[in-house]
Amino acid sequence: MKQLKRPARRTLLVTHVATSVSWLGLTLGLLTLGVTAFLTNDATTTQAAYRAMKILADWLIIPIALLALISGVLLSLGTPWGLARHRWVWTKFWLTLITLAATVFALRPTINDAAAAGLPDNSLVAAPTVASCAYLFMTAISVLKPWGLTRRGRRLRRTATSHRTTSRKAVDERSPAPTA
Repeated sequence: MKQLKRPARRTLLVTHVATSVSWLGLTLGLLTLGVTAFLTNDATTTQAAYRAMKILADWLIIPIALLALISGVLLSLGTPWGLARHRWVWTKFWLTLITLAATVFALRPTINDAAAAGLPDNSLVAAPTVASCAYLFMTAISVLKPWGLTRRGRRLRRTATSHRTTSRKAVDERSPAPTA
């Protein structure tokens, strides 16, 4: 993909950071509601907490998660980081896909069942805890950028380096250009 121009790259970066932070915040909200529902002795509070979780899961989590995924993919493809060139980007991509799938296929149905039943469910404490840890981990690797290049990234770098060295003009030792 062609490299993004600075305004487009910045817009995508802000979108990606905002949606990723929103996803983390929503998950922390789900965790708070799940803990409240699980620890209370009041059936009305349990049911209210699960219904609030259902609203967040039905209306916000999926669009925010999809926007974080799409903006991240576009950002990686439109910058030198690439999608599969650096291990930290590749790791974030797969963790995002896994957590998005877990949200759609496991968390939302569990929330829907709990909202209908109104009974405490410890999995609605465990799932947002694991998801929050995953999002905090992805945030950390976004900032720290550990682990270096993937095999594909090393191959692309070697290809680019060899292409640059072979495409340069040879300098004549009697060149009239001044040297430093």
